[in-house]
Amino acid sequence: MHTLSKLINALDLEDFIHTFKSFLARPKDFAFSGDRRVFAHFLQELESTRISPLPKLKDLQSALTHLQKFGVLSFEDIFEFVKLVRYFAYLKRLIKEDTPHLHAWLDSIQIPPHIAQLCEIFEDDGELKRGIYPDIDGIKDAIARTQQHITQAFNALLGSIKAYLVDQQIHYINQTECLLLKAGFNNALKGIIIARSANGFFYVLPQNIAELKTKQSSLNDTLQSLLYDLCKDLSASLQKQLMFLRFLNKEFDKFDHIYARHSFAKAYNLEFVYESSKEDIVLKDFCHPILKNPKPLNIEIHKKITLITGVNAGGKTILLKSILCASLLSKYLLPLKINATHSKIPLFKHIFAIISDPQNSKNDISTFAGRMVEFAQILGEDNFLLGIDEIELGTDSQEAASLYKVLLEHLSHKQCKIILTTHHKSLAALMANREDVALIAALYDEAKSRPLYEFLQGSIGKSYAFETAKNYGIPATLINRAQEVYGEDKKYLNELIERSNTLERELKQKMRLLEQKEQAYERKAQALNETITNYEREYTHIKTELERTYRNALNELKKHIKENDNKAIHRGINTANAILQTHTHHYTPNKPKETSLKKGDYAKYGQSRGVIIEIMGKMCSLELENGVRLKLPLHQLKPTQKPQAIHSKTSPTPSKSTNVSLDLHGMRVQEAIETLDDFLSNALIAGFDEVLVYHGIGTGKLSAAVAEFLKSHPKIQSFGDAPLNLGGFGAKIIKL
Repeated sequence: MHTLSKLINALDLEDFIHTFKSFLARPKDFAFSGDRRVFAHFLQELESTRISPLPKLKDLQSALTHLQKFGVLSFEDIFEFVKLVRYFAYLKRLIKEDTPHLHAWLDSIQIPPHIAQLCEIFEDDGELKRGIYPDIDGIKDAIARTQQHITQAFNALLGSIKAYLVDQQIHYINQTECLLLKAGFNNALKGIIIARSANGFFYVLPQNIAELKTKQSSLNDTLQSLLYDLCKDLSASLQKQLMFLRFLNKEFDKFDHIYARHSFAKAYNLEFVYESSKEDIVLKDFCHPILKNPKPLNIEIHKKITLITGVNAGGKTILLKSILCASLLSKYLLPLKINATHSKIPLFKHIFAIISDPQNSKNDISTFAGRMVEFAQILGEDNFLLGIDEIELGTDSQEAASLYKVLLEHLSHKQCKIILTTHHKSLAALMANREDVALIAALYDEAKSRPLYEFLQGSIGKSYAFETAKNYGIPATLINRAQEVYGEDKKYLNELIERSNTLERELKQKMRLLEQKEQAYERKAQALNETITNYEREYTHIKTELERTYRNALNELKKHIKENDNKAIHRGINTANAILQTHTHHYTPNKPKETSLKKGDYAKYGQSRGVIIEIMGKMCSLELENGVRLKLPLHQLKPTQKPQAIHSKTSPTPSKSTNVSLDLHGMRVQEAIETLDDFLSNALIAGFDEVLVYHGIGTGKLSAAVAEFLKSHPKIQSFGDAPLNLGGFGAKIIKL
């Protein structure tokens, strides 16, 4: 646990963990014991369940030890056990079979009948219920009446001895109620002087009230004796179920861990990343908890060893800490500020961080020696994540490069991932040719002379030591002299690294543009395929109807021919023609209205608008506002006005009808499916890759109907439940 605390301090997670602990019902460490997969199932099921918070309980370990030794518990300790049992009884009543893991867990907890009966003798505030123990009720009533008599006696005295009263207050001296009186009070009142005031007055307990106090004290002694006997009986009952109470106390801590995580995530809009089956680390939009207004981190770690190089104060250390932090929090199922849907974090048995400098007078050890001690402890471990910050600290750079190369190669044979930051170009060069090594460079904006806090994968970064020194106030003359000492050959090496980074950034930008064009082409091809499918469906339908009508007309004609009567035959022919004419009239398309549309005109197709870029007879090519081109019959278009130009640097957004989200709350199943079908068609035309549909939880009928419809839709690539902050089980993210 000391090692874990040290790791938390190294990763700057103290405040985050402290905030999380405030959500626990009673103090405990944030790390839980038990099957992590079971905890994950519980957390997922809690997202769709409303549960009252756990009661605040004190640590019951001391009370359990007292019971083990056949001791007598106080009423306060007994009521703590009552609160514990009552909460589990509440959970067993609340949790149903729609949350199978929670239901199975609670079903395994069987509360003994006499323990459940014991809970019935207490009120919610810990007082005994009236009517169960008449002797105790009678004593409490007598004490209350005596106190009422004392109050009445004081009120009577305040009116009868006004001449001797210093004030109208009832004073508490030595935990005794009394009056503050002037000298000569004995002429009007018999009483006991308890004390003298600083001004020479007397604190007096009247004799009649003293007698009532004596009676009240006797009643209290009797009450305490009865309560002790009751506590003895109740403790004996609890002692018989000592093993069950130990078990229930442990299960309470388990559920406390789960509910605290659920409440913490909900309060701060955080997400859980569950175990990934792959060894790759993928972080999407992750923010370290210590940062305020951070730039979200997007990084992928696929190789065993990752070297982070580049500019000073460019975020290398916080990148290292972020990767270790995300892995640690995910291991203990603590929520993160991250896009959990697109993130993957494997489960490591051990997480090590060699970040701080071990050198100080107390440790009596040098920086390099301290790091070697930490490395020696790691060499025997397996299945770990290791982070090393500024690996070159404390010794000669050339010797360190050779030593760390061998150490890293030795560790790479284990099941592990190693991430380190370094300014050693020699170490990076020695390791770069290995297939299990990845390079990441921290980027620098030379035009603005500041770090970009962005990272380029696959490249060695330049340190920009001279530029950083200049920004922090070192005179330019000294920096120029330092560059001369540094040497032209090394300067050219840095320029080569910088040029390589620039070219790689440009290449990645071109790749992104190419991917966008490829996606646009795929959307156009998808829209074209959908149009072809619709035409084929319409053709098949019309063909089927024509064949059916032809058969009906032919059968009608054959029936009349069998009669060998010319008039009947003519009637049959007329009837057959009427049938054919009726069908022809039904399927003859309406004559399109004459339009004066021409190339370059703006036209409306359904809810989308675009410009006609080509006319081919009765067909035309329409380019929608989002860039998608459709080939359509002219008669399906309606003339429209050219949209007013908006002088803005932002790109045009889709119309309200092509929203990226749809809310189906309150709709019947049939109505919802029809609305969803129209929404998906408009989204495909608008070129969306992903949309969000809210259907709610409710009885689950609408959710099931939506899922069945999406499974059968030909244009749906995949779909799944939305993250917690976008609706959870009450919404679906659909990829088109």
